[in-house]
Amino acid sequence: MLKNLISDLKAVHTNDPAAKNYIETFLCHTPLHAIILHRIAHFFHTRLRIPILPRLVSVFARWWTGVEIHPGATIGKSFFIDHGMGVVIGETSVIGDNCVMFHNVTMGGTGKHHGKRHPTIKNNVFIGTAAIMLGPITVGENARIGANSFIIMHDVPANSTVVGTPARIVKLDGKRVDQEMSPTELSEESIPVAISNEISIANPEGATRAAIG
Repeated sequence: MLKNLISDLKAVHTNDPAAKNYIETFLCHTPLHAIILHRIAHFFHTRLRIPILPRLVSVFARWWTGVEIHPGATIGKSFFIDHGMGVVIGETSVIGDNCVMFHNVTMGGTGKHHGKRHPTIKNNVFIGTAAIMLGPITVGENARIGANSFIIMHDVPANSTVVGTPARIVKLDGKRVDQEMSPTELSEESIPVAISNEISIANPEGATRAAIG
């Protein structure tokens, strides 16, 4: 965890021209505080499996920084949030290494899935201000998501740029294009609510295991 915290601190200086020195950044950069508090909450939640305390840490982080990250979310190294206010990252979200995110970004669910229900972001992804990503979608490596883009149940290919509401691919592998994104294909970890309800009627115990897993 310490290595990740150091890489997060360095990521601020890599991405933010306003960061003057490491002491000022550590003391005053509230999005960094949000990431540090999340890593602590995530450790309590996943490693120590302490109840309640991880959520209390995340609630304090939201109050202090305006950034809401569920303790269950998995975040890679060198994560940078600029400004931070209004960012929401759901429980089953996964974020890779060296990702950049601006304020008011939402990584949420659709309310139609159990299990894995939030986005997976691969390495080196840039996410612009107020982008909304809903469902267990996948954003490929080196992708760029424009400000105010809206993506629901569609995957973003690697090495692409997407913009708009709903978002469309405007650049792919360095070439300008105008393409729709492919609908998300659910993995075994993402259970549609209708199927989950059918399981719960036939086998309530099995439904509980499926939702948790």
